[in-house]
Amino acid sequence: MLNNKYFLLFLRLVVGGVFIWAAVTKIADPLSFAQDVKNYRLVGHNLSFITAIFLPWVELVAGVCLIIGVFPRSSALLISGLLLFFIILVTITLIRGIDVDCGCFGTFSRRADLWLILEDSLWLAMSLILLFSPGNQFCLLKKAG
Repeated sequence: MLNNKYFLLFLRLVVGGVFIWAAVTKIADPLSFAQDVKNYRLVGHNLSFITAIFLPWVELVAGVCLIIGVFPRSSALLISGLLLFFIILVTITLIRGIDVDCGCFGTFSRRADLWLILEDSLWLAMSLILLFSPGNQFCLLKKAG
């Protein structure tokens, strides 16, 4: 199944689509997302605003590139790194006993909890399949050079 070009395309569409949706909801309301970032109590006021402006655009570009197949492995690597960071962030937040909205989907966000960690772990598994799969069909640009 990991060599099935249609399955891999399906994963690219699903994972990329989720990242595009998450990005657009944050881009639509950067002040709310900045507050979500600040609520994690890991960065200060200024860095939360910088993150709220920068991170959604990174998610958007990674999602679009994954879907259209522009450097799909690089996009999958970036998405995997983001997901790993999100999993670690939520885990640390839960250990610290801080109750926050995840900020994942802007105003559609929910509580950062164990289910979120499990869900992000599933997304991470899917992005790692894309990263390490031998086949990459239906792509505009597969690698540099």
